[in-house]
Amino acid sequence: MNSQVRSFKLKDAGDIPNNQELPVIVYEGIFSGNPNDIESAFNRHNWRGSWSGGIFDYHHYHSNTHEVLGVKAGTATILVGGDDGERLELKVGDVVVLPAGTGHKNIESSDDFEVVGAYPDGMAHNLRKKDPGLRAQAVTEIKQVSVPETDPVFGEKGPLLEKWKR
Repeated sequence: MNSQVRSFKLKDAGDIPNNQELPVIVYEGIFSGNPNDIESAFNRHNWRGSWSGGIFDYHHYHSNTHEVLGVKAGTATILVGGDDGERLELKVGDVVVLPAGTGHKNIESSDDFEVVGAYPDGMAHNLRKKDPGLRAQAVTEIKQVSVPETDPVFGEKGPLLEKWKR
């Protein structure tokens, strides 16, 4: 597993709360040689409830859980953090961990683009869109989401556990 790990925090975007405490973590190329191992690695490290498919083409977030996305096939440009957020160019083998509240959407992707998604402890995720009426409730929910006990890629040791200390 040869990878570069980077992280960044996002500001509150108003209609997308993001997460003020925890950074987005990007593992570049971590599964580039073996993208079929993504789902089993997530599940082995207790990031469960896995699914595979695409990423919605509209801003959305989950206020009740964190999410990990691993690129199994193709390429995509996703926007995280709302309209003025960060653009991420993703390719096979990349993994992105989105803290609860982090807005994300697919801007463009190759026809064969496929991600594997999962959640700590297999948490059933909600789906929130830009909705000022639900913002206060969403912010409260985001603050209640605990830090996972494991890194989705490395398990009991790994960048997430260092970067997500509260």
